[in-house]
Amino acid sequence: MEMQWFCHPKEAKNWFNFWLKERLKWLRKTGLKKDHLRIKKVPKKERAHYAKEQIDIEYKFPFGWQEIEGVHNRGDWDLKNHSQSSREDLSYFDPEKKERYFPWIIETSIGVERLFLALLCEGYQEIKGGRTKTTKSTKEIEILLRLNKKIAPISVAVFPLLKNKPPLVKKAKEVYNLLKPHFYCLYDDADSIGRRYRRVDEIGCPFGVTVDFESLKKEDVTVRERDTMKQKRVKIKDLVCYLKEKLNT
Repeated sequence: MEMQWFCHPKEAKNWFNFWLKERLKWLRKTGLKKDHLRIKKVPKKERAHYAKEQIDIEYKFPFGWQEIEGVHNRGDWDLKNHSQSSREDLSYFDPEKKERYFPWIIETSIGVERLFLALLCEGYQEIKGGRTKTTKSTKEIEILLRLNKKIAPISVAVFPLLKNKPPLVKKAKEVYNLLKPHFYCLYDDADSIGRRYRRVDEIGCPFGVTVDFESLKKEDVTVRERDTMKQKRVKIKDLVCYLKEKLNT
């Protein structure tokens, strides 16, 4: 994915620094750790032929540091060359300054597949013995994907405590239908509640909502957070607002 920012030649250096900072900030907001990112200033002999300045943003993969994004000062190479080849004047006239010039281009270019792989590497964990410590086997490995909640493909999973109790299933599907217009949701009633939590932990879903017998009496549910495993009772009528607030912080 690429972005090209057109600017006055004298402002190119400031805009280059601005976009470098913004891209680093954005990468951290997606969930990449600050100490897993670094910048590499590319020497002139290794730059693309059009680049006045070039910096690679690298990520620390398990197999080593690799570039995931580049920030380039392309100068006026693009517009000048297009003007010459097409014989069409692509220069810009600033009516306020009474000045004509070829804009310089600051470009950011990110590899989507590399970013996707970096996010998976960042979030993937294997926890020996599991997190609940309810099993005697230390050989068990629990898979956890700590994706940033803003980019997790499934935001909320809804479960009935037991799938063979029609009132629980009915209420759970009501909750699922309530949440579905607002979030990417998953409904699951297979196996035990513990196995369901484990499955959604593996796909990076940040919140699990369980409908139990108390829900039928009090019109509330248990909301469980993926990373802390903390649980909280929330009224069904407040559930949408509660989850929106949690997902946006």
